[in-house]
Amino acid sequence: MKRILACAVATMMGTTMIAQYQNPTIDLWPADVPGQTEAKAAPVTRAGRDAAYIDKVTNPTLEVYEPTATANGRAVIVCPGGAYSVLAYDKEGQEIARWLAGQGYTAYVLAYRVPNNRPGALQDAQRAVRLVRAKGFDKVGIMGFSAGASLSCRTATRWHAPAYKPQDEADRLSCRPDFALLIYPAYLDEGEGGTLTPELSVSRETPALFVFGTEDDVRYSGPSCITITDAMRRVNAPVELHYLTRGGHGYGMRSGVGLIWPRLAETWLQGIDK
Repeated sequence: MKRILACAVATMMGTTMIAQYQNPTIDLWPADVPGQTEAKAAPVTRAGRDAAYIDKVTNPTLEVYEPTATANGRAVIVCPGGAYSVLAYDKEGQEIARWLAGQGYTAYVLAYRVPNNRPGALQDAQRAVRLVRAKGFDKVGIMGFSAGASLSCRTATRWHAPAYKPQDEADRLSCRPDFALLIYPAYLDEGEGGTLTPELSVSRETPALFVFGTEDDVRYSGPSCITITDAMRRVNAPVELHYLTRGGHGYGMRSGVGLIWPRLAETWLQGIDK
């Protein structure tokens, strides 16, 4: 049964809907949530100018999107962005999941803990990879946007450092994603002098990365794209960078360069799936 957060009718004027689950969901933590003293509650949601936002998550979930094309046996976890403060749940989550489902992937939109809980978000992402892997997919990838891309990169580079104590049999499985897509990533250049964020550990064992951003996104993806790509190349880890001159930030896959990266990503995914 669908678990509705809240809903509103979108008008012909383009009113953004309040965030809602449209498909079945999976609770990441059936019992207590690691490191959390606050009781689980329904997410706090609101309609924004151009996205449906979740402002607070205390019970992290995965929303499941089954393939609408021939299933390829692979899964992708989608991490919406929002500066680790909110989740742009429809624009950078559900819309992306529907696109993936149309290519044969089983997609999972991750509602990770916000606001301002980077440690909790990493716990949620590692747990999500393990739970999805337990379902027997050939490959499990992760992708994200802005802060969600930061979380995806942290998951791809910190898989060797468990962020929480094992809860059940699923936690015996690896939390290393098989690949990751970082779309207008943020917070990857927080080291001294704009170098790689210290917590990110890049090696030849880092899974293949697809990186997309623009030079004019000077606060976020501009420097982050270059920093993570250089780090990957220094250790001969697989990375593909697409770095355009203009495009800004936060476009999802709706307009402008948001119509470009999905075609490039689709080709890349086909290549690594062989």
